[in-house]
Amino acid sequence: MQDALSQAPSPCYVLDETLFRRNLSLIRSVKERAGVDIILAFKAFALWKAFPIVREYIPYSTASSVHEARLALEEMGSLAHTYSPAYTDTDFDEIMRCSSHITFNSLRQYEHFAAKVAAFPRHISCGVRINPEFSDVATDLYNPCAPGSRLGVVAEQLPPLLPQGIEGLHFHTLCESSSYDLERTLRVVEQRFEPWLQQVKWLNMGGGHLMTRKDYDVEHLIATLIAFKERHPHLQIIMEPGSAFAWQTGVLVTTIVDIVENHGIRTAILDASFACHMPDCLEMPYKPAIHGAVEPTAGMPVYRMGGNSCLSGDFVGDWSFDHELQIGERIIFEDMIHYTIVKTTMFNGVSHPSIALLRSDGSLKLWRTFGYDDYKNRMA
Repeated sequence: MQDALSQAPSPCYVLDETLFRRNLSLIRSVKERAGVDIILAFKAFALWKAFPIVREYIPYSTASSVHEARLALEEMGSLAHTYSPAYTDTDFDEIMRCSSHITFNSLRQYEHFAAKVAAFPRHISCGVRINPEFSDVATDLYNPCAPGSRLGVVAEQLPPLLPQGIEGLHFHTLCESSSYDLERTLRVVEQRFEPWLQQVKWLNMGGGHLMTRKDYDVEHLIATLIAFKERHPHLQIIMEPGSAFAWQTGVLVTTIVDIVENHGIRTAILDASFACHMPDCLEMPYKPAIHGAVEPTAGMPVYRMGGNSCLSGDFVGDWSFDHELQIGERIIFEDMIHYTIVKTTMFNGVSHPSIALLRSDGSLKLWRTFGYDDYKNRMA
């Protein structure tokens, strides 16, 4: 792998096909053993040149906008399960054209579009998002059930009988969570929404199921899903993880451009940006792993990593290395495929990293490079 990465342009996202297929195999296994539908969430992974690989294992996807819905139809080759906090009249005809399922964030939104859906020549299964008012997610930015959340309908706001045409319920309460977090959530969902679970055909359990993480209890997940299905045999169960598909499947290759020092802190300035290319490191926040680096250790050189935008907070640190870093040396950030490429910006005119596939045979296939025209076209 290191030989192939040395050939990659810098900066560059590199998806490892072997690791990606390993995740897809596990996800398909869970789908088949638990008897549920698992679909790909574009919000975490929308690298459409990899969709031919995905389709070998999982045929469907979930969209959160009209553009994601269209991508599902054109590149996954299947209709999307679509949810958005708000649909507009401008986009809704295209949403219907590209979707098999449409989940509404409020009953008001459903009522606004219900006649259009009913008149559409193909059946579209409609649902409403519910808010269980329970989540184990610690970071408020990623907690959809925090008090005052705009996402989903709480139980007390639902009428005793769901509006005609509502066939499903959808909740999303997890973020890189465990099967035990799901189990606790399901208890609350059943307590608060049991009358409405009996009225629908499907239940979408949203995303955040990090089933490909090394310490994830897959057997417990399968047992939890089977037990829930036994209690609700009429329900089709849908799950839409995003991170799980691309978890630990690729890297961001960067290069040290300069090394500066201030008050004893040495910062390696890279040809990539945390703000532009690794935004979750600042939003979550979290400290990514760097290949060959360890936590700051006495007796070892320590460096902070700095991005190449002018945002003062465009840095993350600190790491120790077994040698003094040099300008021109490559720094490889691990696990930089999910929730990175989908969030990149061109703030400051900083270009996107290239995108490449490390094929199973060890060769590198360059999928995309970016230049001035990409930046210019986004500004007008």
